[in-house]
Amino acid sequence: MTDTAGVFARYPGSPTDEAVGPDGTLRPGYEPIARVLDELGGVGLAAVAGEISRERRTRGVVFGSFVDGRLEERPFPMCPVPRVVPAADWDHLARGVEQRTRALNAFLADVYRPAGRRRTDSDREPEVVRAGVVPPWIVSASPGHRPGAVGLAWAGQQRVTVSGLDLLQGPGGWVVLEDNLRVPSGIGYAISNRESAVAALPQLHAATAAAGLADPHEAVDVLRAALVDAAPPGCDGPPQLGLLTDGRHNTAWFEHRLLAEAMGIPIVTPDTLWPTPTGGVAVQVEGERVPVHVLYRRFDEAELAAHLTPTGAPVDVLLGEAVRMGQLALANVPGNGVADDKATYRYVPEMIRFYLGEEPVLAGVPTWLLADDADRAEIRDRLHEMVVKPVDGYGGQGVVFGPLCSAAELAELQAEVAAAPHRFIAQEPVDFTTVPTVVDGLVVPRHADLRVFAAAGTSTRVLPAPLSRVALTEGSLLVNSSRGGGSKDTWVLPPS
Repeated sequence: MTDTAGVFARYPGSPTDEAVGPDGTLRPGYEPIARVLDELGGVGLAAVAGEISRERRTRGVVFGSFVDGRLEERPFPMCPVPRVVPAADWDHLARGVEQRTRALNAFLADVYRPAGRRRTDSDREPEVVRAGVVPPWIVSASPGHRPGAVGLAWAGQQRVTVSGLDLLQGPGGWVVLEDNLRVPSGIGYAISNRESAVAALPQLHAATAAAGLADPHEAVDVLRAALVDAAPPGCDGPPQLGLLTDGRHNTAWFEHRLLAEAMGIPIVTPDTLWPTPTGGVAVQVEGERVPVHVLYRRFDEAELAAHLTPTGAPVDVLLGEAVRMGQLALANVPGNGVADDKATYRYVPEMIRFYLGEEPVLAGVPTWLLADDADRAEIRDRLHEMVVKPVDGYGGQGVVFGPLCSAAELAELQAEVAAAPHRFIAQEPVDFTTVPTVVDGLVVPRHADLRVFAAAGTSTRVLPAPLSRVALTEGSLLVNSSRGGGSKDTWVLPPS
């Protein structure tokens, strides 16, 4: 370790800071960063932060959020100080994310058995339910369970082609906060963060280029290979891929364009989809209709029925018929919400043991299911200490931090839980780590999470493009871009 000086001279290190320890020494991996930042000084670092902001506005690195029913695009802030993930940590995270993705794919295959389930079937419940590992209501009462999704994947297809797991580093190590298995975003932002960082601090990246940092651009090839693996049985020869989006009003439109261009595949919007004579689908590209075999779906399944194709058919009808004809694969398959439901989260360790015969690599956060009488009784008087989440929420929507609530807000929360306990889970707050972040020209500690992606095809592989999201307000635990958070370039160090 190295004594802090320069821009870190007044930085308040702590046991839970990833860069500076409680004795004021820099942790391994941050020394080359500190040297470059010290050469810049405070004024130079503030100038770099401003240059990054301008560069990203020019490139259109934005995210969208809906305010009063209207989409507002905002720049996605990026801090110039990179986050360092040691090689041993990354190896542990990669093994855990791959393991968890494999188990959740096995759960979805169990829930959506290809042959379907009739009321008269003696084994109509998923095997994991019949074995007593998971309560029946976890599947049947899940808001994300779509019985009609049985026919939206070909037999043997991975229903989760792309997963995005949110992780925190707490006092006991890394834990999984939640699983995102529907339309996880962030790969494109991780790539653009590296591009912005190299442009703004070439001296830093020139000094470390030979060190073998993981390149997030390599994620594109891994993602593309998984999409190719999803090709349906009716596809002869190399499959044509497309990225399915609802267009410019999508909150991640920037990322959709970036990934489609990087993979060399067309953007597919509802108004460009046509049926083919063989029962498949084609996309209109520069006046020509090109048959497409795999669609990387990047908007919510609930919206598929709301969009019409040029023939007047709803998108979900056209795509569903093509899948059942063996001419099309959707990635990710609709219906995955049953697996990333906040109540299902509680049972993922048991799923890993049941389906894979392995012990979980990554721990989770202690979770209480408020639909369960015993769980609800145990924490009824502790809501002021807990983080309460809706079971079907994602993107930070509906999350309530009990310790930050006023008495009136707590009373309202207790009333909501009492009225519909099945809608909520409660979790212990995690005292997760901070990272050095430039705010108003100063380097200060801010809380950060890490989203790690995996791609599942013939094998399941983690993508070398983790996304660090950081809270920009002092003391805040909200890292979501829609809640005022920013981001960082993430350095995955090579083995020493």
